[in-house]
Amino acid sequence: MVYDYVIIGTGIAGLNAARLIPKDKKVLVLCKKSTWDCNTFWAQGGIASAVDESDIPSHIQDTLTAGVDHNDKQAVELLSKKSQDAVKSLIDSGLEFDLNDKGELAFTKEAAHSRNRILHADGDATGRMMHMFLLEQCHHQIVTDAVVNDLLIQDDICYGVQYFTSETEQTVAYAHNTIIASGGVGSIYRYHTNSTAIAGEIQGIISEKSLALKDMEMMQFHPTVVKGTHFARKPLLSEALRGEGAHIVDDHGNRFLFAYHKDGELAPRDVVSRSIFDYHQKTGTNVYLSFENFEKPFFKKRFPNIYANLKDLGYDLPFERVPISPAFHYSMGGIETSLDGKVKGMKNLYAVGEAACTGVHGANRLASNSLLEGLVFSQLAIEDTLKNDFKISYENYTNDIKSYIRNQGIDKNIKNNLRKIMWDNVAIVRNPSKLEAALNQIEKYLEEDVGRLLFLRLLTAKSILKSALKRKESLGAHYIKEN
Repeated sequence: MVYDYVIIGTGIAGLNAARLIPKDKKVLVLCKKSTWDCNTFWAQGGIASAVDESDIPSHIQDTLTAGVDHNDKQAVELLSKKSQDAVKSLIDSGLEFDLNDKGELAFTKEAAHSRNRILHADGDATGRMMHMFLLEQCHHQIVTDAVVNDLLIQDDICYGVQYFTSETEQTVAYAHNTIIASGGVGSIYRYHTNSTAIAGEIQGIISEKSLALKDMEMMQFHPTVVKGTHFARKPLLSEALRGEGAHIVDDHGNRFLFAYHKDGELAPRDVVSRSIFDYHQKTGTNVYLSFENFEKPFFKKRFPNIYANLKDLGYDLPFERVPISPAFHYSMGGIETSLDGKVKGMKNLYAVGEAACTGVHGANRLASNSLLEGLVFSQLAIEDTLKNDFKISYENYTNDIKSYIRNQGIDKNIKNNLRKIMWDNVAIVRNPSKLEAALNQIEKYLEEDVGRLLFLRLLTAKSILKSALKRKESLGAHYIKEN
């Protein structure tokens, strides 16, 4: 069977791509676990968009400033200029964003934005609402528990994918166009905010095929994650909380962030995360998010899900402070693509969303640009496929179809060690000698008889470490400290 499209992933980028594909096309959407196991579902804050034409230059500049000018400026301009139409397309299709008292779109502010330009839905459940809406819009076949273990690549053409359907069985799907929308790498870190399904295996396949990965050292750590929970995925406290007036304080109520940056809590994420890390190390004091500026009725209405989740954890908001620490959040780097989403060097393979690196985020992603990126670049990718109308002849694929072992007995311990190695050595602060030692350990693990999925995660970790070692000076999220 040959599909017109195979899409890997059911987050915003994958589902928006599916929405834009004509209904007469044969499409297969592969989902690693359930359709809810993606980062889009957990996105709280909102989606950024230029408010109007006059706001585009400011949105572009804010994105470049947050990204420490490591961004691809052309990609940033494209993102902002297409933002209004991308959001309007969803609204016209029936998605409802929150409105203000005048019945107008309720734009709010987040860190490093120079003005209010963040749209939200159901208060603090923007990602979930967008995800549910896009799922309802998807008229194509979705297969869950489909874990991709290989891309069928030969002579710069992707003939499709191979994926596990169970612990021991695998199958092949051929396609004229393959779109990677599998997300980032969160689960290779010990502390993260991602869906546990997001573990970077596809980036490992890209590395194995000697295709280009870009900016893999640029990993963003969210500054405000609930500290002390036992969950693998740490509960996130949205950037929007600080945009609305929440403060970061120490045990004594001191707003210490102003000693690090003039914008305090509203400084770029890399600055806030690094400052919290440094302050805790130097003083030993705990760090909290304080909601003392909020009235309870407003808090419950604006952040209903955060309120309910923290209540379940025993906090009485907005009267109690919540202990916080940074955790891994987002990959700025990924599979290198052109501005139409095409994987560098390939004829019919695309990557969109967090899996891709267009250069739009630079060295530090501006808050709420991620959902927007998923919308804009998935649209550009589909437009390119329809324009090119590339067709494969699957009979031309002559490489062997490999039979992989999904998991091995030794995998669990190595997987846990990998997460610890990444957190200890390639997190908020990096030391060159520790990066070298971590890379040596990953290389040793790659020589072990590990399962296919762990092998791919290790390849991704290796690419992150090699990129971090290659960048000799601090830049944005990549912060080097010798001692």
